[in-house]
Amino acid sequence: MAAAFDLRAGVGEHSGPRVVDLRLVRVNQLAPLLSEESDAWREELEWDFEGSAALVRRFLDMQALSGFCLVDQERPVGYSYLVSEANKGLIGDFYLAREHSRIENERLLLGTVVENMIRTPAVRRIESQLMMLRWLDAATMPYGEYAHLFPRCFMRLDLDALPHLPPRRDVRDVTFDAWNERRQDEAAALIPVAYRGHVDSQINDQYRSPAGSRRFLANIIQYPGCGTFFQPASFLAMDNHTGRLVGMCLSSMVAYDVGHITQVCMVPALKGHGCGYELMRRSLSALVDAGCRSASLTVTASNEEAIALYERLGFRTVKRFSACVWEGF
Repeated sequence: MAAAFDLRAGVGEHSGPRVVDLRLVRVNQLAPLLSEESDAWREELEWDFEGSAALVRRFLDMQALSGFCLVDQERPVGYSYLVSEANKGLIGDFYLAREHSRIENERLLLGTVVENMIRTPAVRRIESQLMMLRWLDAATMPYGEYAHLFPRCFMRLDLDALPHLPPRRDVRDVTFDAWNERRQDEAAALIPVAYRGHVDSQINDQYRSPAGSRRFLANIIQYPGCGTFFQPASFLAMDNHTGRLVGMCLSSMVAYDVGHITQVCMVPALKGHGCGYELMRRSLSALVDAGCRSASLTVTASNEEAIALYERLGFRTVKRFSACVWEGF
């Protein structure tokens, strides 16, 4: 096992922040930054980040977390980790301490991460959805010649003020039921049908195939990146004639009293016919029954039809961020 990284090394030789390999940073050195990040997620998004922070600490302790740390005045002031998956790189997280949150620091740290993945021979595409990236935009994004930005909205609903949502009984030839894990393969087959030609399949290429969608579902059901999967507020829509899955709404808990809609999709033929509303109504009602005071979701800004539905339900945009994809390098 490598020795702990001496954060004082190089002081006097460099002016300003510098980037070091995250695998050389110890848990106790990063702990204050993780604590601040947890506070930021809770204050800005009503999100309990502790599950994700625990994973960071676990892999950091094993020196198994690939990424980079921004160091200034002998202490970590930012970090970002990355994951390689087949021919794709994923930027799993990015955070800068508030007092060091400046465009030049974002560009230095993110640029190092992106450069590292671009230089990895197998990687042909990089994806990110970085909620805590504050300054960089299309004009200043590192390796901008390969970057494609997709504006997204983080929306929130006050469940304490949720109006009465009448059930839709006129969704023809469709039956709604609770999520059943035995239908997970069907759900994976539904996603590429629902997102064929959709902007979200440009953001997340897992939406393009059943195999990729199966990995996507496994991630949101088994891991805490989107909260803890909450089966009681997850629902399916089935075609009455064929019994096939034609829609779903999946939910998670991101704090003990805050729910998050992680996925809403349906076959194109059902869009605009009340299926999405009914799936959402059932999920939101279940979150209320579970004692949640609010619910959130993310949506691509160009998806005007979905945003209109969410606004009718009472959701309001509280934060804007960008998904970014680098490819063609």
